[in-house]
Amino acid sequence: MGIIKDVILHDQEAKKQEPSKYDEALAKYNTDLDDNAVREAVRKIIAEKVPQNDTEEVKKFLFGSIELTTLKTTDSETSVLAFTERVNDFDNEYSELPHVATICVYPCFAKTVAESLEVDGVEIACVSGSFPSSQARIEVKVAEASLAVADGATEIDIVMPVGKFLSGDYEGVCDEISEQKAACGEDVAMKVILETGAIKTASNIKKASILAMYAGADYIKTSTGKLEPAATPEAAYVMCQAIKEYYEQTGIQIGFKPAGGINTVMDAITYYTIVKEVLGEKWLTNKWLRLGTSRLANMLLSELKGEQIKFF
Repeated sequence: MGIIKDVILHDQEAKKQEPSKYDEALAKYNTDLDDNAVREAVRKIIAEKVPQNDTEEVKKFLFGSIELTTLKTTDSETSVLAFTERVNDFDNEYSELPHVATICVYPCFAKTVAESLEVDGVEIACVSGSFPSSQARIEVKVAEASLAVADGATEIDIVMPVGKFLSGDYEGVCDEISEQKAACGEDVAMKVILETGAIKTASNIKKASILAMYAGADYIKTSTGKLEPAATPEAAYVMCQAIKEYYEQTGIQIGFKPAGGINTVMDAITYYTIVKEVLGEKWLTNKWLRLGTSRLANMLLSELKGEQIKFF
C-alpha cells in the first residue's frame, strides 16, 4: 500500500508542476508589467495626444458609443419603459446626431426594452452572471444569461469571478466564462467585466484580460461601476495592450469598454485617445469601443448643441 501511495503522490506532484493550458496561454504574453512604467506611458499619451482629440467630430463619435445604463434598485418596468422611450424620442428630436450604441439594464427588463425600442442599431445589453459580485453557482449564471437572451438581449455583460482569479484558479475563471458564452451563443456578444479596481496591478489586469479573451469574451470591460476605483486610464491602457497582442497572436478582434467613473467629457476623450494610440483606427467604431456611462450623454449633448440640455 505504501508503494501505491507514493506513486499516487508522485503523480499528483508531477501534475502540479506541469504547466496548464492557461499557463501556456499566458506565457505567450508579457504579463510582468511595472505599474510606474504604465503610469508614465499613460501620462505621456494624455499630455501629448488628448488635446488634438477635443473636437466636435470625436464628441459625436463618443455619443454614438455610449451604453445608456440604468442599474438601480428602484428600476421597474415603468421606469425602464420611460428610459427606453427617451432613446426613441432622441432619435426623432436629434436626427442629425448619432443614437446611443446600447441600452443596458438588468435581465428582468430585457423584454420591456425589446418590446418598446424602436431605433434600429441600438443594442440591448443585460448585466448577468450575478452582477455585480459574480458570486453564484455557475448554473444560476448560465440560466440568467440564457433567459436574458430569450427575452431579447443582444449583448450580455458578465463579471469575471474575481475571487477565483486572485486565488490563482485560472481554470475555474475560464470555465465560468466559457459556459456563459455558450449560453449567449455566437450571435450575442458577451462582455467580461474584470473589475480592475479589485485586481489592482497592471500585471493582474493583463493576465485577466488574456484569460477572458482566451475563454470567449467578445469584449473586455473595466468595471461594474459598483466598486471604487472603477475605470482608470492606466487599466484601459493595459487592457488595450492585451487586446492588441491577442489580435496579433490570433487575428481575433476584441472590443473594449471602459465603465464607471467616466464623469466628464474629457474623461471620455482620454479613453478614446488611449484606444486610438494603442489599438488604432480599426477600433474607432461604436462596435469595438463602448463607453459605460449615462451621465456623459447629457454632457456631450450640451457641448454639441452649445446649451445646457438634460434630455436623458
